Amino acid sequence: MTRRGTPSWPGSPVITPSRDDHETTSCPVCQLSFTPAGRQAYCSPRCRKTAFRRRHQDPPAAITMPAARSRRDHAIYECPSCGQRQAGQQRCDDCGTFSRRTGTGGPCPHCQEPVTISELLDST
Repeated sequence: MTRRGTPSWPGSPVITPSRDDHETTSCPVCQLSFTPAGRQAYCSPRCRKTAFRRRHQDPPAAITMPAARSRRDHAIYECPSCGQRQAGQQRCDDCGTFSRRTGTGGPCPHCQEPVTISELLDST
């Protein structure tokens, strides 16, 4: 053989080395093309150290979710026996029975009685 990978006589098989050091490759950090020497994976010590830091850094800070709000605080309940409405209370003050949820709402802007949002929207 005269050169690496080329046969010295015609018809002989081409032997390719397991690692072709004559080809260029790109650096995984900066995408710069370079000719590796041996098992070199990065173009410079700077890129090698940057890759190490990226692999070993702490995970990004977790996203902080706001505390869950109770749906009961904004719900309007109506007693099935006496018909009294209450905001945020499931048990009727007058008769002591559990009330049914009629919807999300709050106090009426005019009379301060408990009213649902759907009732406010339907009244306009």
